Amino acid sequence: MGLSTNRSAKKQLQASRTSRWLLALGALAMVVIGLGLIVLMTQATGNRESYNQNYEWLVLINAVVASGLLITILWGAVRLLIRFRRGQFGSRLLVKLAGIFALVGVIPGVLIYVVSYQFVSRSIESWFDVKVEAALVAGLNLGRATLDTLSTDLSKQARVAATQLSDVADVSAGIALEKMREQLGVSDAVLWTTSGRMVASAGQSRFQIRPELPPIQQLKDAKQKGSVEWVEGLDEAIPGGDKGRVKVLVLLPQSGLAFDEDRRLLQVTQDLPPTLVNNALEVQGAYREYQERALAREGLRRMYIGTLTLSLFLAVLGAILLAVVLGNQLARPLLLLAHGMRQVASGDLTPKLALQGNDELGGLTRSFADMTQQLSDARTNVQRSLVQLDTARGNLQTILDNLTAGVMVLDAQGVIQSANPGATRILRVPVAAYKGLPLLSLPELAGFAQGVAEQFAMLRLDKDAHELDHWQKSFEVHATGQGLTETALTLLARGAVLPDGMRLLVFDDISEIVSAERAQAWGEVARRLAHEIKNPLTPIQLSAERLQRKLIGKLDPQDDAVLNKSVKTIVDQVDSMKRLVNEFRDYARLPSADLKPVKLNDLIAELMVLYANDPTDHIHRAPVIMELDHSCPPISGDEQQLRQVIHNLLQNAQDACEVKGEVPLDARVGVRTEWNASRNRVRLTVTDTGPGFEPNILKRAFEPYVTTKAKGTGLGLAVVKKIADEHSAKIELGNVIQDGEIKGAQVSLSFTLDSTTGSLTKPIH
Repeated sequence: MGLSTNRSAKKQLQASRTSRWLLALGALAMVVIGLGLIVLMTQATGNRESYNQNYEWLVLINAVVASGLLITILWGAVRLLIRFRRGQFGSRLLVKLAGIFALVGVIPGVLIYVVSYQFVSRSIESWFDVKVEAALVAGLNLGRATLDTLSTDLSKQARVAATQLSDVADVSAGIALEKMREQLGVSDAVLWTTSGRMVASAGQSRFQIRPELPPIQQLKDAKQKGSVEWVEGLDEAIPGGDKGRVKVLVLLPQSGLAFDEDRRLLQVTQDLPPTLVNNALEVQGAYREYQERALAREGLRRMYIGTLTLSLFLAVLGAILLAVVLGNQLARPLLLLAHGMRQVASGDLTPKLALQGNDELGGLTRSFADMTQQLSDARTNVQRSLVQLDTARGNLQTILDNLTAGVMVLDAQGVIQSANPGATRILRVPVAAYKGLPLLSLPELAGFAQGVAEQFAMLRLDKDAHELDHWQKSFEVHATGQGLTETALTLLARGAVLPDGMRLLVFDDISEIVSAERAQAWGEVARRLAHEIKNPLTPIQLSAERLQRKLIGKLDPQDDAVLNKSVKTIVDQVDSMKRLVNEFRDYARLPSADLKPVKLNDLIAELMVLYANDPTDHIHRAPVIMELDHSCPPISGDEQQLRQVIHNLLQNAQDACEVKGEVPLDARVGVRTEWNASRNRVRLTVTDTGPGFEPNILKRAFEPYVTTKAKGTGLGLAVVKKIADEHSAKIELGNVIQDGEIKGAQVSLSFTLDSTTGSLTKPIH
């Protein structure tokens, strides 16, 4: 929840930044567009060429910005509509604020647009009044009449001058032409032939290498009409310049009776006054522009109306966008408070977003954030206490789960409330599955449950009388069989009443302790029996042998046979008793191990000579198969005691392979050694193909006199266990299981290495 709140706060902050950026960009766009429109209108009224160049891209920029504003408004409207349909808090308020601001901006804009539309339409119509057009036409006609008058006067003067020059020869024409130019007051005079050859010149053309020849059409008109005048340079003239001039071309009359076809022409040029040229150009330009605008009156009207409409559209879009942004700015503090209240109501006390403004709404959001932080700190302290409590409870539960003892909590009626895994392991019953059921419901534990209930009842009475706070008693559970087949768990249980009235039951399996005490008791019995029995055995054997020597040959054959048989029986039984006494003695008085480096493989190989089958022997024993790991390093052990261990294990394995006194052909005894480098231990394993250990024997196999063999004493594995303990070796018993069936027994001993040989890291190969 905290992460989602932080994300929400970040989103709100990002939305605020986005709104501010949009507001700034919108304001900047409006300013730029306004300036562009002002420039556009100024150019439209002042400079038409610049207007034609810039209008298209200004309209394009305005259209792009308008599209951007429209997309932004549509995006905000869609978001607002989604929030409104989802029923999010504050969406109605945002709609109202946006609508109010939009109306405030749109309605005045529409009114201004209507008034401006009428004003522009009527103003454009007033520009093209009939009086204005008539004045421009009159001015244009006045200019033309003035030019015509100047041209006519110059043409008359040129004809008079041409008459005077008709009799002048070509050689002296230059001087006469210069005098004539000065008399007429013209700027230039040139005498041409009809073929286009210049005869003489005066004025500006005299300094030109190739004066400009009159146009061909003008030459033709002069031949036909006698004279022609025209005005040129007005199209090239600029206001303030002096390029306007009047030219007259006059055909000179023929002199005498000469019929020379190559007649001469007089061309005079007079510059127009600059004032006249400027006025004529201005009138002409004004009339031309008036005619163009008159022709484009409807286009100009559409242009102004389009610009005005685009301006209105941009203003309306800007107003709507500004309305949405301002509405969001006003509603955001309220939305933050509402969102924070909902989070607090749902239990989310993470830090809340607060506005940094100086107004009352910003102060309210900061106060709410401070209150939420205080609540969060208080809850954090409570949660910390709960975590500490849960940690302590978890530590206690971990301790209970890893206890070897069983722990159970019962209510006053004996119903199981909880139990640790140790209870399941010791009682061999899934106690957790019986949670909520009485202890009496556990299978085969009714006696134990009844005894526990009685002890708690007695504790309640004794507590009232003697102020006792617990009870302790041992129980035997799962007791089955008799004698060697007897199996039972000995439990030492302890009970107490908890402060809340619950009952605590703690118990542990002390079967191994009882077995060790039993083995110790048997060792003491064996020591005393060996001492008491061994003394009379030798005299009995000697007395029987002496009687045999005294009486042999003195009796009849039948009595001699009885005597020999009886003496042999006595001697055999005495030997058997001696062996039994020796086993008692070895078990009771096993000397301390003298630990030295011992090569286990060599010791096994040495003993294998005793277990090799000789074809001459009448007794067949199960063959012993060796699998020795030659990388095994020396171990720390007593060679004599290890010999006894290997001998006892091999003897037991061969005895186990016998079936009714016979050894099957597939009977095998295996001896295997293995070096475990990761654990630095050497493992000795002896296996057989006999029937294996019975379940009840596996539990008590190391106790004295526990055996299933008819001739065994039950001390072999007990002695092996004691020797293994002296060597700090780990001994394990088990059955060889194949395909779910018992295929024999297995005894394994794991020995430590000899620390003096330095073979921990370099095993012997």
